Amino acid sequence: MSSYRVAQVAAAGGPFEIVGREVARPGPGQVRVVVDACGVCHSDSAFVDAQLPGVRFPVVPGHEIAGRIEELGEGTEDAWRVGERVAVGWFGGSCHHCVPCRQGDFMVCDNLKVPGWRYDGGFAESVIAPADALARIPDALAATDAGPMACAGVTTYNGLRRSSARAGDLVAVLGIGGLGHLGVQYAAAMGFETVAIARGAAKADFAGQLGAHHYIDSTADTTVADALQALGGAKVVLATAANADAMTATLDGLSHRGELVLIGAAPEPLSVAAGPLLMRGRIIRGHPAGTAQDVQDTMEFSVLHGIRPMTEVLPLDRTAEAYEKMLSGAARFRMVLTPR
Repeated sequence: MSSYRVAQVAAAGGPFEIVGREVARPGPGQVRVVVDACGVCHSDSAFVDAQLPGVRFPVVPGHEIAGRIEELGEGTEDAWRVGERVAVGWFGGSCHHCVPCRQGDFMVCDNLKVPGWRYDGGFAESVIAPADALARIPDALAATDAGPMACAGVTTYNGLRRSSARAGDLVAVLGIGGLGHLGVQYAAAMGFETVAIARGAAKADFAGQLGAHHYIDSTADTTVADALQALGGAKVVLATAANADAMTATLDGLSHRGELVLIGAAPEPLSVAAGPLLMRGRIIRGHPAGTAQDVQDTMEFSVLHGIRPMTEVLPLDRTAEAYEKMLSGAARFRMVLTPR
């Protein structure tokens, strides 16, 4: 293969265009991956719209990549082989020399190499990625399922397993959309007494199908906090809905030492009173996605428990359609591109 196609944006906020590129050789510590599938994540809009520092155009987004290694760069031969199925997520590699990296906390690397930001992402037939970004895809997992696991999956799975909750604890998932529909499945599989919180009574049956033991309609007369306290108080609320008011509405529903884990990126600030946090020892914390090993753990756990994302698959030529459907909230629940 001497050339490949990408879906790129030439300027901030501009339309997607399909263009050809010449195939490049992977450098030391890198591999070239043939892309079989790539999820479309809301975070891609931060690059398309140049909302983050250092975005350079043209931009090829895509950080939910699933594919096969086509060529190895120098220094990767001992760890990887051509033909292996791999995923690359929001964690697209780390610098290895900043303070977080030197402390072994690679996920919060000061120079995190997110695909679509630091290098061309997966809205393409081929991508070159650092070898430390690679997660092995289990044989039982289709590429169209593995792609979303590299961001949406690992963020919810890792957010729950690194929380203070233990099996049997009451855990609530705020929102049952692109992130939340996975979060509910993971929470139930981890042995938590699982509560799904969403807008409208009509979503109760769906929440139950995902594995939720309880459903709270956030539009009902009873407040979300009161409903959670009636169940005994939540040890953890995993906030996937990107709405600051909805997040803060759960705080008084936490148990003592309860934890609000933020993974949905609300654009507006949270409005939080200090008193209830102090008196009940409650915690609010942000949770980033997860390293390549975390992505691999997520996929293996998903295979073990039969957990899959709900996806809508479109070819690379329809990238603009897939992106707009994601932005509008009409996707049920993850849009996935298949470049080949």
